[in-house]
Amino acid sequence: MDPITFEVIRSALYAIADEMKVILMRSARSPLLKEAGDLSCALTDAHGRLVAQGDDMPIHLGVMAFTVKELLRRVDGATMGPGDFYLTNALAVGGNHLPDVKGVAPIVVDGHLVAVAETLAHWADVGGMIPGSYSARATEIYQEGLQIPPVKVIEGGKIRQEVVDLILANVRGREQRLGDLMAQYAATQYADRRVRALVEAFGRDTVLEAMEASFDYSERRMRQAIGTIPDGVYQGEDFMDDDGVGRRPYRVAVTVTVAGGEITYDFAGTDPQAGGPINTTYFITCSAAYCATRNLTDPSIPANEGCYRPIRVLVPEGTLLNPRHPAPVVAGNHETSERVIDVIFRALADAIPTRVTAACFGSAFVSILSGLDRRRGSAFTFYEIGPGGYGGRPSRDGTNGTRARIGNTMNTPAEIVEKTYPVRVVEYGLIPDSGGSGRFRGGLGVRRAYKVLVPAIASVMGERCRFRPYGLFGGDPGRAGRVQILTPGGMVRRSLRGKEVAKLKAGEVLVVETAGGGGYGRCEERSPAAVEADIADGYVTLEETVRHGVPANLVTTDGGVERS
Repeated sequence: MDPITFEVIRSALYAIADEMKVILMRSARSPLLKEAGDLSCALTDAHGRLVAQGDDMPIHLGVMAFTVKELLRRVDGATMGPGDFYLTNALAVGGNHLPDVKGVAPIVVDGHLVAVAETLAHWADVGGMIPGSYSARATEIYQEGLQIPPVKVIEGGKIRQEVVDLILANVRGREQRLGDLMAQYAATQYADRRVRALVEAFGRDTVLEAMEASFDYSERRMRQAIGTIPDGVYQGEDFMDDDGVGRRPYRVAVTVTVAGGEITYDFAGTDPQAGGPINTTYFITCSAAYCATRNLTDPSIPANEGCYRPIRVLVPEGTLLNPRHPAPVVAGNHETSERVIDVIFRALADAIPTRVTAACFGSAFVSILSGLDRRRGSAFTFYEIGPGGYGGRPSRDGTNGTRARIGNTMNTPAEIVEKTYPVRVVEYGLIPDSGGSGRFRGGLGVRRAYKVLVPAIASVMGERCRFRPYGLFGGDPGRAGRVQILTPGGMVRRSLRGKEVAKLKAGEVLVVETAGGGGYGRCEERSPAAVEADIADGYVTLEETVRHGVPANLVTTDGGVERS
């Protein structure tokens, strides 16, 4: 195949995946999808091999293809037809956690299965023991919501009403869930039309040949990128605060072997599976390893099946990163997966110090408020994902108030929150002095405060409230996260752990503070000009300058730094 034709088809396939996301967000009903964009879209070939994934959620890099491959094992591709649409969130089918519902549609041209369009959307509720389907008290998957094995919900463009009714009868917010389901279907049908147009323009064989060539192209580039890491065996470890049910920490450990353009992650030594919901499925462990590898090599390599051929992920069954059924997993998707990235970065820090960062706040820090909206006479579920501080980098400070590495979502604007829910956003800002000191300071965590206008249940699922984000090469750890409930008068009524469920009275305030990133390098090496800028920007207070390598007696009254 000539390179121009290859690049035109390859780029078109990635554009289709990106455009699917736009269709889904514009069509969805829930703010979690249409505002925050907690979703991913992808195309696979007829064998379930990932062809193209949009600029979406890094933690979905592995699960998308796993889902289609397993679906095709269970459903004969020859029986799939145009307009068919399958739904699943089952853990055994490339699942990550139950709120992430996959919608899959075959793309059939002239009787041949050419490709598969897939959407993954976080439904704001899939049933379970509390609204939002997030509970730190869950001890088995059955408490986390409805499990949907692969099922055809639309056949030939016609809704199978009895199947859809069965699903919607077991989730909260029926109309919103139905709207999100149909938005997923619309995105896959858009992909169907676009892929058909490609086949008409270039021919089926040429499009399929371009897919194969794309796999080989990404594999070749990934092997070259891994080859820039010195061959060797490296180890790293870190800890989860607790599992929500108990208070003991959980160890995540990895041995990284780099040899001949291939990399192997062996997670032997990780603690056994937890009783609470911080377990993560094997598919998500793979996704986190893929995400870390792309971060440390060349993120510009197209994400597809070939990109991951040189990467092996070994995880003992029955551990935190590959639990046995019926372990709960809702938080592992975004909390434990972050720790997987942390231990990989820590393991490879000495081998590639100019590419790694210190630990970031390492958490999606999910906050859910639910109750009865008296204005509308209906139940509500408000779901928010918290940003925090990234770790200091080899040549610059960590970023402030950024989403977790495994995600790529936006915040829900305060105006939308207050219009949609009986909630008021009373504070949303950076936390001074929360970044770890170092030659390059860690990014700042974020403080969010939500006042509820009606009695509500708060469910929080966060990390780094106990084990602070580590610094590297002499850098200090970032400040830990914190969760509190304030009375209407502003007094602290209760301090919560990072994973907890609590009741709020009308007028009370839920305050969530995410951790700051760790520092990179010794603070004594930080330039006075950088400290001066931090003081001017409000990132560092005058009282804390000594922690950043500048004695208090050298700070002038206007926030400047005296130079010797």
